[in-house]
Amino acid sequence: MKPLTACLLLLLFCSATATAAEGKAPARVEIIRAPRGETPVHQIVQKELRRARENRRVLVVYVGAPWCEPCKRFHDAIETGVLDEVFPTLRLLEFDRGLDESRLAADGYVSRLIPLFVVPRPDGRASERSIEGSIKGPGAISNIVPRLKRLLETP
Repeated sequence: MKPLTACLLLLLFCSATATAAEGKAPARVEIIRAPRGETPVHQIVQKELRRARENRRVLVVYVGAPWCEPCKRFHDAIETGVLDEVFPTLRLLEFDRGLDESRLAADGYVSRLIPLFVVPRPDGRASERSIEGSIKGPGAISNIVPRLKRLLETP
């Protein structure tokens, strides 16, 4: 095992152990898949905004696609917990661009590129606070993370 990998594993273990000792479950990035159908996006987003506030989470609308390489890498990073420490209160409401494009567009969630991350307005429609696209390959996560952090830090 490489020394850097061993150090990272030890850090993660210690962090998880300390959190467990405090009686709390480790904070994780959450992905909520948006329901399919005809329900307008803003109605789905409003409901999830309420739930996110109740759970002290930050909601971001995430638009991706199963064929999108940066989207796949982002999902893998979430599933493996790589992003948990960076975004401990993040909740993503995920839409599929191919299946939901027209209803997303009706509420302002449009972009030329994916993945698309948007901080929604209180009425559930898209705000101007968004980032879109990423590079392909192993650098996708290191491209997305700092931009997403800036997006969440901007009021």
